[in-house]
Amino acid sequence: MRLTIVGCTGSMAGPEAAASSYLLEADDADGRTWRLLLDCGSGAFGPLQALVDPTAIDAVGVTHMHPDHFADLCGLYVYLRYHPTDGTTARQCERPLEVRGPEGAGAKVAATFGMAPEEDFDCMSFSGWDGDPWQVGPMRVEAFRVEHPVEAYGLRVTGPSDEDPSREVSVVYSGDTDECDGIVDAARDADLLLVEAAFLEGRDEPRGIHLTGVRAGRVATRAGARRVVLTHLQPWTDPVRAVAEATTTYAGPIDLARPRAVHVV
Repeated sequence: MRLTIVGCTGSMAGPEAAASSYLLEADDADGRTWRLLLDCGSGAFGPLQALVDPTAIDAVGVTHMHPDHFADLCGLYVYLRYHPTDGTTARQCERPLEVRGPEGAGAKVAATFGMAPEEDFDCMSFSGWDGDPWQVGPMRVEAFRVEHPVEAYGLRVTGPSDEDPSREVSVVYSGDTDECDGIVDAARDADLLLVEAAFLEGRDEPRGIHLTGVRAGRVATRAGARRVVLTHLQPWTDPVRAVAEATTTYAGPIDLARPRAVHVV
């Protein structure tokens, strides 16, 4: 699998990066590339178009319904429906894009876009995280409930290694969460843990919202994650401090999420 950072700024789009959005790609046995988008936050649809044809995305997983994680689904919807040659209006709607998210995700996106109650997404099909694994080509997606003020999930994606397709590897995306058993369970023995570290110790006191670098590192250590990529840092947060905090509780390799960076797993 290959993870490309589309957007990685926390809580809002920043001056150098869009908000949360991550593209996972994996090739099946026939050589077909499958594309799974994890979140599509504010500002993310712009850079996404520079990375992939939006009509080539096979599925979208949404961790929770805060704008910095879902707002640009509205832009994706417009593109998929109204593109003059590839849109569903021109093609009379072939296969709708499957989107999974918290309960009521479709209604929330519709309200954000301003759709009337009787309107429907003819190019997107919404469903909830029901506890069963979700198969997207060669990738298997599992959702774990995590601790955040709204219904939120960490996502574990298992699929073929890019270097050795006969071997399964796992990429875990924390979404937004504080330290909890759910994210530790999701990240168990992960080959790559993409984990938020929005807060700093001593500066941000509220609990039950976000991880600090210290707590992100502790989650990785408890779970036995092999590699960590820190993400969801707000524009006002010094990334050097976030990494320094994480190194006090996690001894493995740590990287920072950067726009367009590709992590091969």
